[in-house]
Amino acid sequence: MIEVLHPGIYCSIQDQGRFGYAKMGIPQAGYADTYAAKMANALLKNHEKAALVEITFGQGKFKFKSDTYICLTGGDFSPKLNGKLIKMQSVYPIKKDSVLSFGKRVYGARVYLSVQGGIQTEKVYGSRSYFEGITQQKLVKGAMLPILPIQKDTDNSFSRVRASEKHFTTIYLPCLKGPEFSKLNNEQQRKLLTPFSISDHNNRVGYRLKESLENNISSILTSPVLPGTVQLTPSGKCIILMQDCQVTGGYPRILQLSEIAIARISQKITGDKIQFILEDHS
Repeated sequence: MIEVLHPGIYCSIQDQGRFGYAKMGIPQAGYADTYAAKMANALLKNHEKAALVEITFGQGKFKFKSDTYICLTGGDFSPKLNGKLIKMQSVYPIKKDSVLSFGKRVYGARVYLSVQGGIQTEKVYGSRSYFEGITQQKLVKGAMLPILPIQKDTDNSFSRVRASEKHFTTIYLPCLKGPEFSKLNNEQQRKLLTPFSISDHNNRVGYRLKESLENNISSILTSPVLPGTVQLTPSGKCIILMQDCQVTGGYPRILQLSEIAIARISQKITGDKIQFILEDHS
């Protein structure tokens, strides 16, 4: 078990997400940064879809009630094990009653805590990913997260990797044209591909951008949307939908981000710059 000593501002259990339930209005959820999450599971030799803890801004504190192995990936918030700094992208053996905490931000917005075998909370609609109203397991103070017994025959068989600096520093977000992209005129299309700034309205539902884009496109009939869909609101603000977004929307869908682009923006914070880069898949 892992005991939540402090739940932070938004810690949640996430795996790859739940698929096939959009017709019931159930969001996909899942890892915001698939690049970091899959790296953590790979280093621990877990299944790539294994559940882990997604921690926003390093605001969380955890006590291990049994021996295990852990790995931290994603944003670097000066992690400490029993008060001593530890490295990112490295596997550590954990003894019972050890405490994991975080400190000063170095880079990123979300850090992933993976344990050997993955977090073993209940699956709902095929996934352990937290979404309010769907799953019961909420990370509050005192919550206990089940994990598997340690496999001691793997003591010295783990690796350490270096995370790509580009993942956290690049402003470029690869994307495709959305269904309503062609309704934009040439000037609107040009401006859409210039740098934008992230506003203070950003979370797992969506990232709103500061700068406006002239919008003379009328609203569309309610249509399917996905994580990574870029909507253009009547006010001209762009919203990049994230993992906890709704399954339908009535705003024009002007772009669709790639998986790596969603992962990159999930590590951005208020004021950071981003720039959409169209990929030609014609």
